[in-house]
Amino acid sequence: MVNITYDASGSIVWQDPDTGKIFVYNPGDIAWTLASTALVFIMIPGLGYFYSGLLRRKNALSMIYLSVMTIAVVSFQWFFWGFSLTFSETGSAFIGDLRYFGLKGVLEKPSIGSARIPSIVFCIYQLMFAAITPMLAIGGFADRAHLGPLLAFVFAWSTLVYDPIACWTWNSNGWSFAHGSYDFAGGTPVHISSGSAALAISIYLGKRRGYGTEALAYKPHNTTFVVLGTVFLWFGWFGFNGGSALSANLRAAQASIVTNLAASVGGLTWMLWDYRIERKWSAVGFCSGAIAGLVAITPGSGFVGSPAAVLFGFMAGTICNFATQLKFVFGYDDSLDVFASHAIGGIVGNILTALFAQASVAGFDGFTVIPGGWLDRHWIQLAWHVADSCAGVSYSFTMTTIILWIMHYIPGLRIRVPEGVEIIGIDESDMGEFAYDYVAMEPELKGVSYVSSVVRRESDPESLMKERHSSASGSNH
Repeated sequence: MVNITYDASGSIVWQDPDTGKIFVYNPGDIAWTLASTALVFIMIPGLGYFYSGLLRRKNALSMIYLSVMTIAVVSFQWFFWGFSLTFSETGSAFIGDLRYFGLKGVLEKPSIGSARIPSIVFCIYQLMFAAITPMLAIGGFADRAHLGPLLAFVFAWSTLVYDPIACWTWNSNGWSFAHGSYDFAGGTPVHISSGSAALAISIYLGKRRGYGTEALAYKPHNTTFVVLGTVFLWFGWFGFNGGSALSANLRAAQASIVTNLAASVGGLTWMLWDYRIERKWSAVGFCSGAIAGLVAITPGSGFVGSPAAVLFGFMAGTICNFATQLKFVFGYDDSLDVFASHAIGGIVGNILTALFAQASVAGFDGFTVIPGGWLDRHWIQLAWHVADSCAGVSYSFTMTTIILWIMHYIPGLRIRVPEGVEIIGIDESDMGEFAYDYVAMEPELKGVSYVSSVVRRESDPESLMKERHSSASGSNH
């Protein structure tokens, strides 16, 4: 029997049997956190649709599949040991221990994130953050990775990269948390870690076939998917940032206000920068800018006022737009610009949070007390945010590279596909299913004399191609 009671207002009351201390959980706070859990959940398939729309038809379904696959793998990892490694109170400054292995003891006790909600509510909410982060990084695999080994990659990456960074950022024992860094909803654990991982992935995989030629100068195959994915992401971000208050209060409302404002300004800014070149009003440009604005405001959403959110959106829409050119300067093939949007956007957000964080805004919840940032003349804050950002980039990039190369030498876990599979697409090679009905591949196969032998060695889809050629010939008679 769970040791809880209810008071006259309907709030849940739990008394610590060891200390006798009484904790009261407001149903409204629990309801808002659970609703925010659902909001963040919808962001993950939304990200799949966003990535899918930006790619070519032959790889469209695989990205949508990877979004739901990631939810499933991380859900098991979080139950198994992910939550414990991230949020156990008895862990170190770098990573937790196995106190909550298998979610043992995770139920009615007050959570480490807030004593206003029980640990089981905090656990399911934080699961969604853990699930979306590797999906962001998976954008680096676009067009050239086998799907099977990514199951192992997501489990390993969540354990070795996400959990430690989230622990040092949000766990009260974490070194970054202890030094007073402000990261309301995941600038470093979510965005910098995933963007840096995508950079490591892009370097490890190498360039796609046709890099530097017109073959890769394609437009997104489905702009509707891009817009739809952006809508899901923007919608869910109210739970991502607003829900991070872990309570239904004024701070949650303020976080939602600045989230929407930064996204709006970021979208308009990116679109206008693109207009100066193309003289076209780009929906893809607007969506990219909106997401950049959302990324940047994430760490500061519970700390900054509305005027600052305008600057967050403008700076993210500008800097992330120009950062997409880094891949041409340094010669890596980040096909979906995950590094430019998330790592760079996260760094922009961390720096601006250090400058514009205000003690008065953090106190909107009625109990948070911080010294603030540069606006409150707390000058050291910038140094801690720079240190946190640098640690996030370097640790994620290094550990991701190590994971990839270890998998490279394990039979069955090598991720990179050969050129033949890259030509016909991951959907056909690894799934045998498609986002749409038959779409002819002859134009892309034309002139490639050795593709059949390469494909046969990988997954033998040659017979399927022959059947399609025969069907096409038959329909012409």
